[in-house]
This record gives sequence, structure tokens and C-alpha cells, in this order.
Amino acid sequence: QVQLVESGGGLVQAGGSLRLSCAASGRTFGGYAMGWFRQAPGKEREFVAAITWSGGSTHYADSVKGRFTISRDKAKNTVLLQMNSLKPEDTAGYYCASDVARLPIATMAALQWDYWGQGTQVTVSS
Repeated sequence: QVQLVESGGGLVQAGGSLRLSCAASGRTFGGYAMGWFRQAPGKEREFVAAITWSGGSTHYADSVKGRFTISRDKAKNTVLLQMNSLKPEDTAGYYCASDVARLPIATMAALQWDYWGQGTQVTVSS
């Protein structure tokens, strides 16, 4: 059974940085995509970034492009989301997700993913 455990959230001032980590276990992830999504109170969940485990191809939401970087550490089975130049509108619960990379990750960004973590809260103060 796939397990995803997020960490690294917290409170930061606008313009600051945070790094989120997702520890993945339960299977080998070759052929899988790993992603980050977020959900703010009263809003729908939205795609943030994704990466293919094998080849490292990435895709970002326009709202975070140039500020966030997704990466994976195969040795540690971990997916990272480096978030720089944070804005108050980045405040949300951030969730790690995983699914078979059956489509290009830009297409998968709009689809429902199979495996989810419990989330970690990011709060950006103005």
C-alpha cells in the first residue's frame, strides 16, 4: 500500500521560503508521477507541481512557475517542493499525491490521483 507523508509546513512571512517534503513508501515508484496539490479554506483543491519519478520531467501551475521547484530524491524515496518568494495567496494545506504516469504530467495535473498524503499546512503572513 502506497503511503505518502508530508512535512515541512509552517508559518512564514511574505517573501520567505519553505521546503516541503513527501516521504513515499509501499512500492517502487518507477513509472509513477508524484505531485503536489493545495487547498485553501473555501476553495477547491488545485494542482501545484508534478514530476515523473523515472525521468524527472516537471510541470507547474502558472501561479507558482518561477517560484516553486519540485524535485525527487530516489535514494531517499522523497519528493521535495522548494517554495520561494511566498505570497499570502499561497496559504493552504499542501498535499502530496502519486499515481501511475499513464499520461503526460501536464495532462495528469487536471485528473484525480490515486494516492494522497494527509497534508501539511503552509501559512504566509503579509
